[in-house]
Amino acid sequence: MTTVLFVEVGWGADQHGQNVTKAAVRAARNAIEFNSIPSIAKIVPGGYRNMLLRINIAAPHHDQIDKDAITAVFPYGNIIAVDLQQGGAIFDSGIAIREMGDSSSDMIVVNVAVTVGY
Repeated sequence: MTTVLFVEVGWGADQHGQNVTKAAVRAARNAIEFNSIPSIAKIVPGGYRNMLLRINIAAPHHDQIDKDAITAVFPYGNIIAVDLQQGGAIFDSGIAIREMGDSSSDMIVVNVAVTVGY
């Protein structure tokens, strides 16, 4: 990526089940779901098919994230990297509900930055 157009950020949580991938998918969707960029076809040479994406994820237990689940969030563009790093947070949700898959009362929180360019 030689030209960065913008960086979108998002966050996601899994309050029940302690699933870091679920929280990361929610964070990735949050980063892109409120955007409409109709000018990409005019700005990026080759349009959407040549748009490049770099996904940075900060999460507790980052080594447990399913990268394929993350890349499936993005409907177009070429993902050049999904970088994982320790970060995010683990908070106490106040309750563990075994019927919802909880093994503890931990709430997993993940942050994502999506860099878009060409």
